[in-house]
Amino acid sequence: MSRLLLTVDAPSLLHRNHHARAESGLRDRSGRPAWALHGMLRQILEAIDQFAPDAVLFGLDDRSSSVREEAYPGYKAGRAAKDADLVDQLERAGALLDALGMLTVTPAGLEADDVNASAAAWAERSGWSCVIITSDRDSFAHTSDRTQVLRLINGGISASPLLNPARLRALYGIAAEHYLEYAALRGDASDNLPGVPGIGEKLAPVLLSQMGSMQAVWADIDHCGGETLVATLDSYCQEVGRPRIGASVLKRLATPAARERFEFNVAMMSGRTDLDLGLSPDVPGSPGLLPLEPDRVSRVVGYLGVPSTTQLALRVLTEPPASSRGRV
Repeated sequence: MSRLLLTVDAPSLLHRNHHARAESGLRDRSGRPAWALHGMLRQILEAIDQFAPDAVLFGLDDRSSSVREEAYPGYKAGRAAKDADLVDQLERAGALLDALGMLTVTPAGLEADDVNASAAAWAERSGWSCVIITSDRDSFAHTSDRTQVLRLINGGISASPLLNPARLRALYGIAAEHYLEYAALRGDASDNLPGVPGIGEKLAPVLLSQMGSMQAVWADIDHCGGETLVATLDSYCQEVGRPRIGASVLKRLATPAARERFEFNVAMMSGRTDLDLGLSPDVPGSPGLLPLEPDRVSRVVGYLGVPSTTQLALRVLTEPPASSRGRV
């Protein structure tokens, strides 16, 4: 039985819980806002209860610098300014999780998405399974036979879809290994990354499924003038009973701007897979390994002032992981 790494996109969960729970006005024992911190922690406790991981890793954004912003000053431009109470909780999240005994990684100039990518790569190398918990779509590109993505949506952990390669194909019509290319073609409005003009989220899966990859598309345009692309797309259209699109798609993709936009988006959207995560699974007591110390759990979670969450934490964080008892 392979061991399981649970990887958490902490900023996305904190954002989501801030907006969902702000009305509660929850404050910790020092009087500081704690509803986003509590909401994130509560959901992760429920996830640990459900998945019974051996280790838990939290990715955080570097809030002081961004290599993507340096490369593209318009990155994420247009987003509303963060509420001061959210900023306060984003800045305290790492200290809270570290105090609990969890493992946090804040990569210099990078984001939690990069931690997710490196975690998936680490699991692949190490023979572990991995579940990424996030409210964003960015991590879908890391879905594989070893890595699944739990996309947190309305309804919490139990109602959120767990994406594996088969389910990703059912939802988007593309193979998991082509999701990054699909996203680069489509663009991402939330990050202020326009897509390739004329190739939207409906056409992109057709293009990728019929041609196999964008590498094949560019090679055909370069060496055959796009003949294979046109013939392949027109044949597909004939099979499904729709007007031919081959010539118009070729016209859109044959411009230098189309390829530049695609390649720029791939570079911006690609997660780093080589980060040192600091995981030491064979060293008992290392940060992130379960179980955690009961006194520590009681003290740190208790500081948030929600007894039911402290009780849940003591139950799910202080028991040996399922791999040592026989995972169900």
